[in-house]
Amino acid sequence: MPQLAADLDQITHTRLENIAPSGIRAFAQKVEKIPDLVKLTLGEPDLNTPEHVKEAAVQSIIANDSHYSAQAGKPELRKAIANYLYRSQKLKYNFEKEVVVTVGATEAITATMLALFQPGDQIIVPTPSYALYFPIIQYTKAQLVAIDTSNSNFVLTPTALEQTLQQHPQAKAILLNYPTNPTGREYSDDVLQQLAAIIQKHHLYVISDEIYSELTYEKEHVSIARYVPERTLLINGVSKSHAMTGYRIGYVTGPEQLIKIIKKMHAFLVTAPSNPAQAAATEALVNGDADPLAARKIYQKRRDYVMQSLQEMGLEAIASEGAFYIFVKIPAAYHQDDEAFAWDLATKAKVGGTPGSAFGEGGQGYIRFSYATSDENLHLAMQRIKKFLTMEVN
Repeated sequence: MPQLAADLDQITHTRLENIAPSGIRAFAQKVEKIPDLVKLTLGEPDLNTPEHVKEAAVQSIIANDSHYSAQAGKPELRKAIANYLYRSQKLKYNFEKEVVVTVGATEAITATMLALFQPGDQIIVPTPSYALYFPIIQYTKAQLVAIDTSNSNFVLTPTALEQTLQQHPQAKAILLNYPTNPTGREYSDDVLQQLAAIIQKHHLYVISDEIYSELTYEKEHVSIARYVPERTLLINGVSKSHAMTGYRIGYVTGPEQLIKIIKKMHAFLVTAPSNPAQAAATEALVNGDADPLAARKIYQKRRDYVMQSLQEMGLEAIASEGAFYIFVKIPAAYHQDDEAFAWDLATKAKVGGTPGSAFGEGGQGYIRFSYATSDENLHLAMQRIKKFLTMEVN
């Protein structure tokens, strides 16, 4: 096993070493080896990729589609993305100039931030929010301006955004994620229109991560790009909607001037996505509109069961309107120490959740449970949590 040469130890140091890894992954790795653990940690669909989607990937391989695709993605997939966004949101994008296919929504987020954020830029992020945003913002040397939404039922209010912009008039962009990871909260059409007006007034652009857009329950998802398309970079993908996390296909759409820059960074990072994965994603977006609807029914049933179970235990659970997460207030006995509660729950009750503090300001004192797992696992987890609360907390 080679050891780094002693004389290289100092000169190979980079600023990345000072950035903590994702709190979601870090805690999941910390508890993953606990025997008989029911994992409600990572947000990954337990459902299988639809058969017609898998077959498209198989046919791509059989056809020897093994050469580099266009860096922005195969034209047929970019066209399918543009058509899907028009069909679902009435958004109009030129698939040749305003769409880039990425290696998952994660690469779309990373390429967008690396391409557009400069040192000192002020980036507004409503929190708690997806933990990946924070280290990338830190890496670009931009400045995170967090807005704690815990006092407004975990939804950014127009008043809070306006007040923040009065304090940070030089802010460059706002990063939205909805339905939100970790809370499952969705934004109403009325609130989005008010936010859009403020965004336009203050000359911001929007990075809108809408990866869970197909998994909403009581209300239909509305993209903020409907109201400020000239200011919005819309990020999405097929990972959650079609249970295709391992295929790694996401995308970013927006004004050509910004997409051109993002495409360049994307090319530096990955060159191009995998051809079989792109073939599968094309099939999903062309012929798979019914697939998320079937998945949504399954997740909604699970959500209702978990919500009712937790409430019957006396726990305060945030009403999840989308995605497949429930954000839960931890017992008062833990004095807001969500890391300690999550650790005790994992080691003593054999149930894995993610500490709310991993998601930024406003997440302290909460734990996130993912219900993207089997009914059997969810029933077992609820039984174990109830027993734990009875014996250890009460």
